[in-house]
Amino acid sequence: MASDTPVGHGPPDAPEYQRRAPETTVLYRVLQHYLETSLASARDQGRVVPRFVERELRTFLACGILAHGFLRARCQECGRERLVAFSCKTRAFCPSCGARRMADTAAHLVGRVLPEAPIRQYVLSLPFALRYRLAFDQELCSEVLRIFIQTVFSSLKRRARRKLPIRNASCGAVTFLQRAGGSINLNPHFRSLILDGVYVSWVPYEAPPASALSQPY
Repeated sequence: MASDTPVGHGPPDAPEYQRRAPETTVLYRVLQHYLETSLASARDQGRVVPRFVERELRTFLACGILAHGFLRARCQECGRERLVAFSCKTRAFCPSCGARRMADTAAHLVGRVLPEAPIRQYVLSLPFALRYRLAFDQELCSEVLRIFIQTVFSSLKRRARRKLPIRNASCGAVTFLQRAGGSINLNPHFRSLILDGVYVSWVPYEAPPASALSQPY
């Protein structure tokens, strides 16, 4: 019996792959048109654009563009082939790669890292005088984060000791450094997911009732 389905093209109702076309978006066109002018203007005014910022902007202009490299993907069942352009895999500027990285990271944290326990988000914003320096000084960023996390951990342990005879308590946190604010301005700040309580090793004392353990610290 004759079939209307072309050989090697799969069923007619199969979802059609649509290549992402970043070159048609307003964001891409604006950056493509004004990037070099903006960088040259900043240099003429003696203003330093961080290298990581310039690198991220230039990489975005190549993201999803076939002329900058691609993979040829072939379906073993229907025989169809598609060209899939390389992505920039950046974190701060590209909407597509940023959203994909965010979803992948969230799935990894929920499925493999974070325990089933209450978690609170802490955001550390910094004074304007420190933001510019933090953007260029990775060691200073690490030291500021260390002090911040240590301060929160100390508060959690102190509050836990007020309720229970806890010794050798430990805490847990995952922190992300974001370098820009909502208006894409230079604003390094920390977002930390911190367990809203403490972990304790076994010690030989009579355990408190379950109702006391279920109360938040």
